[in-house]
Amino acid sequence: MIETNQPNNRMPSTLWGIHMPKEVGTIPIDEGFVGLGWREVGNILDIEKNRAAFKKSLSEAYPDNKKGAIPVWAGMLFRFAHEMQIGDGIIYPSKSDRMVNLGIVDGHCTFAPEANHESMLQRRKVNWITHLPRTTFSQSALHEIGSALTLFQVANNSDEFIAAFSGKKTDIAAVDDGGAEAVSEHVEENTDDYVLRRLKTAINDQEFEQFTAHLLEAMGYHARVTKKAGDGGVDVIAHRDELGFEPPLIKVQCKQTFNTIGRPDVQKLDGAAQHGEFGLFVTLGSFSADAHGYEQMKPNLRLIDGAELARLIYRHYSNFSPALQQIVPLRKIFVPGPSSAD
Repeated sequence: MIETNQPNNRMPSTLWGIHMPKEVGTIPIDEGFVGLGWREVGNILDIEKNRAAFKKSLSEAYPDNKKGAIPVWAGMLFRFAHEMQIGDGIIYPSKSDRMVNLGIVDGHCTFAPEANHESMLQRRKVNWITHLPRTTFSQSALHEIGSALTLFQVANNSDEFIAAFSGKKTDIAAVDDGGAEAVSEHVEENTDDYVLRRLKTAINDQEFEQFTAHLLEAMGYHARVTKKAGDGGVDVIAHRDELGFEPPLIKVQCKQTFNTIGRPDVQKLDGAAQHGEFGLFVTLGSFSADAHGYEQMKPNLRLIDGAELARLIYRHYSNFSPALQQIVPLRKIFVPGPSSAD
């Protein structure tokens, strides 16, 4: 059961999805809000309460922008200020840690001109209920909250998100054997979800250690999985030469989890690395800010989270054995990308 902070187990009837740039990090979560930008408009509560007035204000504030964008922006800002109600649910898929954050709108619209990022000027206070890995949700739900709009209503998969709000496990297939659907704007994120879900559900923790060792071999290393008894938290040993005599020796810890890895676990691996040795921590999830801070102080330590693990798999996939490719079956496709004029 997922632990939640929702008072009296009262579930929201209206759900909103919102996107904020990766650069804002965890600030909205830490400070309890969601935000939009459009600084030149000023405080949107000063605009007359109708859509025509919002369009007029945006047209005057951004005269050089495409006319087609103005109604879209006006609609989002109007909904954020006036249609979004206290007690509504908010779903924020965070790009910085690949978590889906669920909260309850807990305040009216405010203006924060001192905000250090443009997307945090217009704000709504949020009581965050729970924070779940993207892989908790079905591909359909992820497609919906991957909307191209910055602010949007969530309707098609509302039952799944309401279940998550209430602390219930969502009823989704453990592995999508059909592969991730190629959706041009979100194909990379969707494929990451598919790859990480496969590595969590299609193999056990010992096989994940073997997978990590094979990945290192595909990258040009020699690697072997250690024996469980007395491994000191080291799951894989890797080295450049065939016999393992030449330095440096790389000690690898593998965590087949979507949970956030904290500094204590990272320090434990660092303690297992002797003078002249390197430590490598591989996980499907993410690392805490303290863990990353510790990594920055240790030049012989490297942390690989789920997103970077997926990148390494794509880069070295052609060197995988057929058996390894069956664990994460992928095929190369082409999707629309930005043109030189964008």
